This record gives sequence, structure tokens and C-alpha cells, in this order.
Amino acid sequence: VYEALMLRCIGSIPILGIFVWREKALGELLAPPALGLIFVRGLILGLAYLCFVLAIAAIPIANAVAIYFTMPFFVAGLAGPLLGERVRLHRWLAIIAGFIGVLIMVRPGAGVFEPASIFALLSALGYAVGQMIGRPLSQQVSPVVIAVWQNLIYFGIGLALALAFNFAFAPDFEHPSLVFLTRALVMPNLPDLLLMLFSGVLAAFGMMLFVNAYKYGEANFVAPFEYSAMIWAVFFGLVLFNDFPDALTW
Repeated sequence: VYEALMLRCIGSIPILGIFVWREKALGELLAPPALGLIFVRGLILGLAYLCFVLAIAAIPIANAVAIYFTMPFFVAGLAGPLLGERVRLHRWLAIIAGFIGVLIMVRPGAGVFEPASIFALLSALGYAVGQMIGRPLSQQVSPVVIAVWQNLIYFGIGLALALAFNFAFAPDFEHPSLVFLTRALVMPNLPDLLLMLFSGVLAAFGMMLFVNAYKYGEANFVAPFEYSAMIWAVFFGLVLFNDFPDALTW
């Protein structure tokens, strides 16, 4: 997992570098305001990302996604006390409707109660808190600066885990999530290497778009749009895997 995370970060560098150049943000990047808050947000989001991929190592993706989509509930519940936002009834209804739709589509099974489900829940909570921190932060700092530092912190997390589990510790776990976390470094084949680097390209655009979304819109307004991921899941399932959705999914 840490190897995939570091390769993803490396793949993000060219795209983020272009954004820095276009926005002439090198000076701000080297001495950003609110660096402490940037670091806290990056660390929370990095650990949330790590938790999600550790969850899908042990439980079906459908189960992990269903648990992860509790995230808008966390955002709506915390937006008031943390950001002073008023969450209107129609937004609560949108969040609830979206979550019901996700449950119908993915139909999580008994695997939800596997201990790794805690990772998916922690991911949702961490992601919600991290994105909410991003809203006031984006009023002070350029989105590209936040994204670059986020990428750097992600890489730092991956590097720290790589050093820990290849040189300092050699734990022997049986649970799939912990095996995925502590497995020794391996040399990926070329297709896997390219895929992991390409995921970094997508992540770079994703980080920029998310920071801008939470900059210009209230957190409790932006969060329900996460459910649009299910539309893309259907689309890519059809195009890439010839996976035709059943009637309940439609």
C-alpha cells in the first residue's frame, strides 16, 4: 500500500508542477501561510486514504463504498459546529436519499461487520474533517499550494511506512489489511507501474478540483455530490469491464 501511495504521488508531480507554473505560485509554495493547518489537513486526508485502501484489502469494495458514503453525514453534522454553516432540511434529505441509493446499488453483505470495516468508517470521518478544514484554508492559501503540500505529505506517509516495514520492523500478520500495510517492497511489472503512476495524474486533478469545490461552496452543499461517484461507477463498469448493471442498480 505504501509503495502504491508513493508511486501515485510521483505521478502527480508533473501535473501539479504545471499548475504551479501557470499560477506563478512558487513563492507561496515555498513559504505558504497557515502551514500548520495545511500539514494537519494533509495528514488527516493521507491517513483517511490509507484507511480506505486497507479496508478494501479485506472486505468487498461494495461494502467499503457503502460505509465510506457515511462521509456526507459527518460533513453535515460537523459543518454547523466547526464552520458555522446552517444545514437546511432539503440538504439533509439529499444526503439521506443519496445514501439510500448507494445501499440499493451496492447491497453490502455480512462482510460489513468485518473488523476492517472500521478502516472504511475512519476513512469517511477523516475525509470529512479534512475537506472541512480545506474550506477556511482555501480562503487563505492558493488551491495549488494546498494540493502540492497534500501530495508531499502523502508521499511522506508512504516513505515513513516503507522505511518502518522494510528496515525497522518485520511483523507477521494474518489479517489481509495488516498484510497489505506491512508487506515488503516489490518491483511492479510495467503495466502495474504505469497504472499506479497514472492514478497520480488523476489524483492531481482530483485534489485541485476538491480544494476549489470546498473553496467556493459550503461543505454541506458540496459533500452530497460525492454520490455522483456511483454514476461514474456504472459508466466505467460498462465501458471498461462490460459489467451491465442489474435492475435494482438502474
